[in-house]
Amino acid sequence: MAFSSKLGSLLRLNGQIPATYMLSSIRCMSTSTKKLFIGGLSYGTDDQTLKEAFSGFGDVTEAKIIIDRDTGRSRGFGFVNFADDESASNALSAMDGQELNGRNIRVSYANERPSGGPRAYGGNGGFRGGDSFGRDAGY
Repeated sequence: MAFSSKLGSLLRLNGQIPATYMLSSIRCMSTSTKKLFIGGLSYGTDDQTLKEAFSGFGDVTEAKIIIDRDTGRSRGFGFVNFADDESASNALSAMDGQELNGRNIRVSYANERPSGGPRAYGGNGGFRGGDSFGRDAGY
């Protein structure tokens, strides 16, 4: 219902908004609730341990600890994907605030990353040479 009313309001604008905005709005509205964010993890927790901790709530299709590229060490959070929404909901209710490997974990529904990659919010900026007007330094 919310999806159709949001879509209807977007269409009533008669094309005054960019198509990419419309597509990202639709994508956000259709986000599944099968993926959970798990924060506060012990650095010793691995993918298999995470999967085992959540498999009692339903079919875990993927459990992934996020690793720091530079150090190769866990960043202290990860994601668990379930085959269905109900299993994810049950796991969230039961596991949020519980202890796993000596740490109290935080469990919430995962938010999808904004489309557009790292430059979506002006990332990867920095000094490119030249003066404050963007002209080449060798003018």
